[in-house]
Amino acid sequence: MDDLFTSLFLLLRAHATQLRTAVRSRRAADDAGVSTLEMVIIALGLMTVAGLLVAALTVAVTNRTNKIK
Repeated sequence: MDDLFTSLFLLLRAHATQLRTAVRSRRAADDAGVSTLEMVIIALGLMTVAGLLVAALTVAVTNRTNKIK
């Protein structure tokens, strides 16, 4: 279970690093705004992380419930 949370954390850090890099390159290029493609990629990344988090919590709750029974 700890491996799953570690993987989720690393995935989240990778997405955050990519986002920071994109923001810095935008500022360096002096280009205002975010393109539609960038917004879609960010939204998909956030939905992926949220889905993995829900799956991990579901597994944890199911395991705990089975132990109680």
